[in-house]
Amino acid sequence: MKRAQAGAFTAAVLALLLSASHASAADSTSAAQDQIRAELEKWTRDFNSGAVSEVCSLFAPDLISNFRGEPEDTYNSLCANLQMALADPAKAYHYDLEIKEIIVSGDVGVVRLVWTLKVRPKNGLEDTKREPGLDIFRRQPDGSWKISRYMAYEAPYP
Repeated sequence: MKRAQAGAFTAAVLALLLSASHASAADSTSAAQDQIRAELEKWTRDFNSGAVSEVCSLFAPDLISNFRGEPEDTYNSLCANLQMALADPAKAYHYDLEIKEIIVSGDVGVVRLVWTLKVRPKNGLEDTKREPGLDIFRRQPDGSWKISRYMAYEAPYP
């Protein structure tokens, strides 16, 4: 009888440990999703406010990006393009962010999203473009989440 009770106790403790481990992993995943969402929202605010010094903070040093069949960008080329756009006095830019899904597994996060870019020339009509994309985040050595790969394209107008 004692052997059966010991076996039942061991099984109960094991089940508790496994459920605690599962809950801990779920909490960790949820926290990572929240951190990634916060990074994207911060970048949107920084970009829209014209914070040239902050506009590269979302991207990892090993960034490779593809947009609508254009040549690949690296961290340096993308940052230079973003900073140049924000410094252009002839145009105003504004991004809206729509997050469709965030999936996290270990140190990798994948985000399906749509950026809506509004470009307003100082003496012209506003042009709006929807840009669906897929961003791949990696947890960095300092614990932050940065985009290391992304693909996006300009959606056709309906």
